[in-house]
Amino acid sequence: MAAVLDKFYGTGRRKTSIARVWIRPGSGRISVNARAFEDYFPRETLRMIITQPLQVTNTVGQFDVIATVGGGGPSGQAGAVRHGIARALARFDEKFRLPLKKAGLLTRDPRMRERKKYGQPGARQKFQYSKR
Repeated sequence: MAAVLDKFYGTGRRKTSIARVWIRPGSGRISVNARAFEDYFPRETLRMIITQPLQVTNTVGQFDVIATVGGGGPSGQAGAVRHGIARALARFDEKFRLPLKKAGLLTRDPRMRERKKYGQPGARQKFQYSKR
């Protein structure tokens, strides 16, 4: 089945960010929202997060990654792209699934921002108590 398809898709999610990721065999270019990922993610830590699934599977430089990501901030978007790449790699080759799973890259990070409650200034903050 892998010989028939030239692109493999994975959806990644983190916080409020959603990434649609396609991988295909190529020279190792990564583009996010039609920009080079070095431009889109200027921080080195975020770029490290994104390339993690490729390093775990020893496929750095073997796949071109095209990602469209929206919602949230830079950290959430980087996590969403990482999740999407991991899912696409698992779909590309079933042998990649076990190392990705062991590294915890196929599990969606469920942590979300807590909602603001009515009658309060924030999610956990309460109005200041006044004795008099």
